[in-house]
Amino acid sequence: MTHILAIDQGTTSTRAIVFDPSMSVVASAQEEFPQHYPASGWVEHDPADLWATTAATCRAAIEKAGGAAIAAIGITNQRETTLVWDRKTGKPIHNAIVWQDRRTADLCRRLKDEGFEDAVTDRTGLLLDPYFSGTKLAWLLENVDGARARAEAGDLLFGTVDTWLVWNLTGGAVHVTDATNAARTMLYDIRKGSWSQTICDRLGIPMSMLPEVRDSAADFGQTRPDLFGRPIPILGIAGDQQAATVGQACFAPGMLKSTYGTGCFALINTGDTPVRSQNRLLTTIAYQLDGKPTYALEGSIFIAGAVVQWLRDGLKIIREAKETQPLAEGADDAQNVVLVPAFTGLGAPYWNAECRGAVFGLTRNSGPAELARAALESVGYQTRDLLAAMQADMGGVSDAVLRVDGGMSASDFAMQFLSDIIGARVDRPKVLETTALGAAWLAGQRAGIYPEQAEFAAGWALEKSFVPAMDEATRQDKYAAWQRAVEATMRF
Repeated sequence: MTHILAIDQGTTSTRAIVFDPSMSVVASAQEEFPQHYPASGWVEHDPADLWATTAATCRAAIEKAGGAAIAAIGITNQRETTLVWDRKTGKPIHNAIVWQDRRTADLCRRLKDEGFEDAVTDRTGLLLDPYFSGTKLAWLLENVDGARARAEAGDLLFGTVDTWLVWNLTGGAVHVTDATNAARTMLYDIRKGSWSQTICDRLGIPMSMLPEVRDSAADFGQTRPDLFGRPIPILGIAGDQQAATVGQACFAPGMLKSTYGTGCFALINTGDTPVRSQNRLLTTIAYQLDGKPTYALEGSIFIAGAVVQWLRDGLKIIREAKETQPLAEGADDAQNVVLVPAFTGLGAPYWNAECRGAVFGLTRNSGPAELARAALESVGYQTRDLLAAMQADMGGVSDAVLRVDGGMSASDFAMQFLSDIIGARVDRPKVLETTALGAAWLAGQRAGIYPEQAEFAAGWALEKSFVPAMDEATRQDKYAAWQRAVEATMRF
């Protein structure tokens, strides 16, 4: 048994990747699934789609790998997305409410007005925002007929996507999560390492619904024998951004990574000390091994790669994401079009759930090229917002090297602008599949196949560095225009 199967269950697609003993990719499979938008600001997934695409891609990847002997499975997943299902039948009571969903904005505002946010932040490191699972779960119990009574009777289970997948992989035998996913629910005390009775009581959530929390590398049960021909142990779980932090080998305090997928998420390792942000960043668990959590500060941007999907599916000015770069490179340099992609509100450090996207600086000559450039630049501007907040909380971050990964990091244009606007070096690794790699390493290390932290970190390999080429005056002028655009967007 020499190979590891990594499941990367994301917001728009599910991937399964087989890694060999040297942690190289030998096979992969991917399937997209539908997004559901039942109301403005609401985003849902069909839980059956999450499971079906997972099972199908796993089988396809194993087949492509020639039936490789899989020693263990590692799972990484979209975080905060909330599911509730029947303990006996396994049937969900509602669609999954996706992390992007804003339906609980009014509830969050009411709890803030009641002064409850400090209690939440003290325990969870998070803010009171619809982004997190806690108020989504409260909404389901309040709005699905009979849900509260069934939950109080012990008949319903809650889980984030990892928990849902493990439940199905094991045939309903195991109801678990890991510390990184628990830390994103707004229900978990990250210092005590346990679910918070105080928060659950305030939100009306029976604690019997909650899964058992384990280390990121642990025994999470075995798959049903009929799925892949024999039982396979599940030995690693981490939320997608934490898995990318592991995959980027950001094991030392002060190391910094940013992942550009549907959203963008920057994390800085703070070691064994949870740092409470004074600038509306999140304190979270980067990973937990041998019962010891390693903490991080995180800044979350809701729209990164999704802005390219908007160019493709909404405006229909491109057919494929790769068309964005040549289009942006042909934009008129005399125009300074600024796009604030607040399609589902603004994340850190603004945390404004109500504002929506806006474009500034349009002229009669503005067209697809200028919008494409503004879309790619918006990700750089938002990253600078996050790094400025991290620097204020910790100091010295501006001199740090930013390790990047995720689909949008493949764009040289976007990464060069990122380096220019933050005024720092940006390093792109040879292995862009860092999220899946992190999950694979957690499972492989637990299985005794992959090396310990130090040796794994030593194997991190650079593909390309981007260094700032923009003069300081231009950098500051462009960022000031972005700040004015954000301020106007939030006032609208």
